[in-house]
Amino acid sequence: MRVLGYGMMGLRVGLFLALICIRISDIAAQDAAALQALTESWGNLPPSWNTGDPCGNSWEGITCRNSRIVGITLANMDLMGQLSGDLATLSELRILDLSYNQRLTGPLPPSIGQLTRLTNLILVGCRFSGRIPNSVGSLEQLVYLSLNENRFTGEVPASIGNLRNLYWLDLADNQLTGSIPVSSGDTPGLDLLVNTKHFHFGKNRLSGPIPRSLFNSSMTLIHVLFDNNELTGSIPSTLGLVRTLEAVRFDRNSLSGDLPTNIGNLSNVNELVLSNNALTGPIPDLSGMESLSLLDLSNNSFEATEVPRWIATLQSLTTLMMEETSLEGSIPDEFFNIPQLQIVRLRNNQINGTFGIGSSYSSQLQLIDLQNNSIGAVTVAPGYNFTLMLADNPFCQDNRVSLSYCNIQQNPGSSYTTLQSCPDRRCPSEQISSPICNCAYPFTGTFIFRAPSSFGNSNYFRALQVDILRRLQIFRLPVESVAIRDVDVDEFGYLNMHLAVFPAGIDYFNRTGVISLAFVFSNQTYKPPEEYGPYVFRADIYTHFEGRSRDNSRTGIIVGAAIGASILLLLLICAGGYAYFQKKRAKKAKQQANPFVSWDPQGTGGDVPQLKGARFFTLEELQKCTHNFSEANNIGSGGYGKVYKGILPDGQMIAIKRSQHGSMQGSREFKNEVELLSRVHHKNLVKLVGFCFDKGEQTLVYEFIPNGTLMESLSGKSGIRMDWIRRLMVTLGSARGLQYLHELADPPIIHRDIKSNNILLDERLTAKVADFGLSKLFGDTDQKGYVTTQVKGTMGYLDPEYFMTNQLTEKSDVFSFGVVMLEMVTARQPIQDGKYIVKEIKEAMDRTKDLYNLERVMDTMLVTNTSMLVGFEKFVDLALKCVQDEGMYRPTMGEVVKEIEHIVKLAGMNPNADSAAPSQTYDGVSGGNFSHPYSDNSLFNYSGTIPLTRPE
Repeated sequence: MRVLGYGMMGLRVGLFLALICIRISDIAAQDAAALQALTESWGNLPPSWNTGDPCGNSWEGITCRNSRIVGITLANMDLMGQLSGDLATLSELRILDLSYNQRLTGPLPPSIGQLTRLTNLILVGCRFSGRIPNSVGSLEQLVYLSLNENRFTGEVPASIGNLRNLYWLDLADNQLTGSIPVSSGDTPGLDLLVNTKHFHFGKNRLSGPIPRSLFNSSMTLIHVLFDNNELTGSIPSTLGLVRTLEAVRFDRNSLSGDLPTNIGNLSNVNELVLSNNALTGPIPDLSGMESLSLLDLSNNSFEATEVPRWIATLQSLTTLMMEETSLEGSIPDEFFNIPQLQIVRLRNNQINGTFGIGSSYSSQLQLIDLQNNSIGAVTVAPGYNFTLMLADNPFCQDNRVSLSYCNIQQNPGSSYTTLQSCPDRRCPSEQISSPICNCAYPFTGTFIFRAPSSFGNSNYFRALQVDILRRLQIFRLPVESVAIRDVDVDEFGYLNMHLAVFPAGIDYFNRTGVISLAFVFSNQTYKPPEEYGPYVFRADIYTHFEGRSRDNSRTGIIVGAAIGASILLLLLICAGGYAYFQKKRAKKAKQQANPFVSWDPQGTGGDVPQLKGARFFTLEELQKCTHNFSEANNIGSGGYGKVYKGILPDGQMIAIKRSQHGSMQGSREFKNEVELLSRVHHKNLVKLVGFCFDKGEQTLVYEFIPNGTLMESLSGKSGIRMDWIRRLMVTLGSARGLQYLHELADPPIIHRDIKSNNILLDERLTAKVADFGLSKLFGDTDQKGYVTTQVKGTMGYLDPEYFMTNQLTEKSDVFSFGVVMLEMVTARQPIQDGKYIVKEIKEAMDRTKDLYNLERVMDTMLVTNTSMLVGFEKFVDLALKCVQDEGMYRPTMGEVVKEIEHIVKLAGMNPNADSAAPSQTYDGVSGGNFSHPYSDNSLFNYSGTIPLTRPE
């Protein structure tokens, strides 16, 4: 009976596991159907959407959690088509960002309201049309709703008032009509959004009055932007109750009535823009707005009043615009002493008397525009350095003198362009020269600042440029530099500027890089300096992806077939899974305990290797992750055999070095090599993941290093640009790897084949020394400290002392490393066109001349920017010490590392930086925790990679 009971228990467990598998299959099918619908309704999909499992094979723009799709981020991918209603079946979806795809059209399907876990809905700069569905109000977890710059029509859905977690609401630049919805009885409205920070409704056709109940003291709004609409009536005094406000725009409407006096209590407001309305009554005292940076009350119908003296108390003021506001009297003397004041525009008023400005005024002052007033006298100290515009004043008409400020002038634009030190640099077609003179295909777009406090300070633009670069690199995006140009103010009062972001280490961004950059701007992860205020970014279409695929017509069929096959396979596995799992686990444990005994290709047996951090792979596992060692996965070959790229079930990329039968070792030799490789752990050494000694195979499994060899980068084959700083950092990294082998490994190891082809560069251009197949242990040395062995290595890098004597020491590696350093200088192979690099450098050198007279043999990339070659001479001196004929005169690798660290410091770099550049990741954005800059809400925190849904 007990046996029967155990049998029944096992059956129940098996059935339970099978039911779980079936349930998972149903969920996977649900997501698969939604994706298939997308592939059928969209064109121009990323090439990675062609094959395999969307979660397992890392489809670009797809983020999964527990085999469910939680994120779709495909910003700026030039998608075309419509948004399928089947998207609603992605019940675990948290984030949807399709911004800047200008060929996405049609309505937003009402079924989108079924995505009840959605936190981010970002569709900036597409061409969606029709009404915004009321079902959006069902997305109760929504934190970020950004539908701006589309073609939506109809009214603002009152149901949005149900979104109590909403932080960001941006419906600007559409064709929305009707009134601003507020709550009434059971009907929700925007006044219920007490946790929302941003109301962005500019550039629509909203009409009717601003409801008094729209604002209340419980609200936490930062930005209230209703500019460029058709609103009527007065500005409600309840606006003054929202003490958290920082930017307020109601300009370019048809508002009338008095300006409420209590808005002067809004001490946090930086920008107040109420121009181009029909406001009446007196201008209230705004001296309580102590943070005010920009004030624009132009083109209203205020009562005639003298120039307010309280303006001089606004110590943060940078821009004052009160054109055509019925100002009278003279301008107070202290007016222009406001420390940050830059722009004053008071044209078309009745200002009279004497205009005087002495030698004491704001050092930031750029423009005073007093055209078309009643000024009768002018006293201006000589040598003023700002633009003064006084045309159409009695003083200019009466004197009839040729004064520059009496000429009719247009307001000067804010011309600014990022400086370059190489204006004559010519780039290939469609490439652009970066600020540091590298040609590339930049990610471009236009910043549109909706409420800036300054329109014309070049220092601010320069600070913005520095801030953008710094922030993008903090986010670990692959960015080398940024450039700003075409700065101007448009007809809506927005500050526009063109931005170009240049890739680091390569001349183009891949799709992941573009998606990540677009997300940073569409999701407002980047927050500019305070004086720029709220913005929208309009990305240009990026078309320079390497290997861009234009044939996605079969994607839907492939997806359906792949997912269907996966589900069928999963069901078959589940049916017999329980018993099979128990049997296989026991067998695998036995295999991993002693693989050498079970599978010795030469039948000689062998003891179990002592491994540290590496594991045993079966041949079946490696065949599976390389598609049976297909040629498509072959990434290299040599005398030992071939190297294949593979992907483990957990997503890890690996490189598999498969020996051909003629080059195999005995079991003991292979065991020793595996033990040796598993013992070395250093960030500048390629890591051994495992090995295979199965069914006649001798295979080593390494971590995959995506950016190829140093030789490929120096020759230009990889597309990675190796400037001087990167060469220094790669040299330092590889030197540290060698130092570890010589001084810290136990026992110490001689590499014996150091060359640029055995130095690999990872995704952040960190150097990784590879290929220990020829390595020898110092533990094998005789009493004289060297190994007597058959000479092995690569001609050109080979130590002449070792070649002549067969005596191998650690100084043999030092010689080879010195040759690599000379490659860094010349970008030439050691023996090229019959010339030996060491001899050529020595013959060309002249220490009395700049750069030691080596321009003729140097890499042309270095020669074009010699001002950046800090430490060049010391670098060459060190390389020549390493290639001394006699080993006793060469430095140790420890001494080499110290000297390179010194050179790196001279070049202004941190020798302890993680990589060759501050941001070199091309397959995504590296981790780290940071908060969304506009929020203190924990829902807005990010951890891990960008793009990413908010953590729960």
